[in-house]
Amino acid sequence: MRAIVSVLGQDRPGIIAHISHALYEANANILDITQTVLRDEVFAMTMLVDLSAVSTSFGELKEQLTAAGAKIGVEVRLMREEIFKSMHRV
Repeated sequence: MRAIVSVLGQDRPGIIAHISHALYEANANILDITQTVLRDEVFAMTMLVDLSAVSTSFGELKEQLTAAGAKIGVEVRLMREEIFKSMHRV
């Protein structure tokens, strides 16, 4: 299964490292990543991840990523790729 990870918050050093480490610990594979900093303040990142080797449930991974984001003051959301695609279909 593939999923979308969205991260949003105040820019600061280490956001990508912290979130990618949480994914590494869960055995998720990052397939694609894009990030930007808006007006030198707001950090926004989207990742496409492969969860086929993750042993925890989707809900548990979602909680782990939410907690990892909370530690550094950013909001992290995890969404199944098919849900994301259906929400953004024109």
